[in-house]
Amino acid sequence: MTDTTAPCIAPDAATRAGMLDTVRFDATGLVAAIAQQHDTGEVLMLAWMNRAALDETLRTGRVCYYSRSRNALWRKGETSGQVQTLVEARLDCDRDAVLLLVDQTGVACHTGRRSCFFNAMRPEGLVETSAPLVAADTLYGRG
Repeated sequence: MTDTTAPCIAPDAATRAGMLDTVRFDATGLVAAIAQQHDTGEVLMLAWMNRAALDETLRTGRVCYYSRSRNALWRKGETSGQVQTLVEARLDCDRDAVLLLVDQTGVACHTGRRSCFFNAMRPEGLVETSAPLVAADTLYGRG
């Protein structure tokens, strides 16, 4: 993997629109988005983006997703402070998935873990490979 540590420079509106037109959003207008730490390759999370979320991400450099449960844009870290700054966005060969190379501030998972991928499927069953680094109550101001 190429280490692209330079900050993301926003494409102009016409360029963004042209790129967004090539994305193959599903029937509900969403595309899967995988967040990966840009310098270590650590896979952090999977979420969904609609056109507006991807456009905002490309425009601002701060990762924005689409929350299916809230039916609204979700700016990563707006509640928890655990922000993802975009380094580079890539489309897969079919243009139906987005890879976001990010600089993650703090933890990515709502459970307080660095990565959402902490459940290993092993012969003995599911095994948690990491413990929370931050209590979920602390992240979201509950309790």
